[in-house]
Amino acid sequence: MDRKDYGKEIAVVILATLVLAITASFRDSTIFYAAMLSFLVIFIVNIAMKKMVGYFFQTDVKTKFWTWYQYGFRKDWHFKKPIPMIWLPLFLVLITKGFFLWLGILEFDVVAKTERVSKRHGLYRFTQVTEHHMAWIAIWALILNFVFAIGGYILGFELFTKLSIYFIAWSLIPLSGLDGSKILFGGKVKWAIFFTAAMLLLIWALTIL
Repeated sequence: MDRKDYGKEIAVVILATLVLAITASFRDSTIFYAAMLSFLVIFIVNIAMKKMVGYFFQTDVKTKFWTWYQYGFRKDWHFKKPIPMIWLPLFLVLITKGFFLWLGILEFDVVAKTERVSKRHGLYRFTQVTEHHMAWIAIWALILNFVFAIGGYILGFELFTKLSIYFIAWSLIPLSGLDGSKILFGGKVKWAIFFTAAMLLLIWALTIL
């Protein structure tokens, strides 16, 4: 990735952080700055882990806004261009008066690097990126988000913990380009295990935190 791509990713993260902070603080504006810092950490942790796992698979991981392109099962059932869905969290929180928080806002693309031999990984060549690779990139990122959520809870940052768990739960929904779709296509059993765990965490967050 060149500097221009990194600049775009930074802009995406900042804007996504702002949108979700506004969404999370809709009913309580006093938590806006705490929510903004929380989402910034959540995104940085998630994206950094994806890039590290992507590096292990010798791929470039690029983060962008979640877009909607396919609206049916047939290949020709799609929009002319992908529609950015950054507006959806704000729209849903407005029409539900703050009762429904949609946190699915980012997705990622993976591009295989030029075929090469890496001494670090032995004689292993990546000519293409499989659904298996995509799934594990998403899974490890969400696992690290969970680790940070637990750390936040231990340190007394309950808002950060709650938002982290919400983010994990929404990310596992197998919809369009969200992480959940990538995990599902990489293995139904893997997705079922992580989705069940995320739902249990969500119940804990809703009832205890």
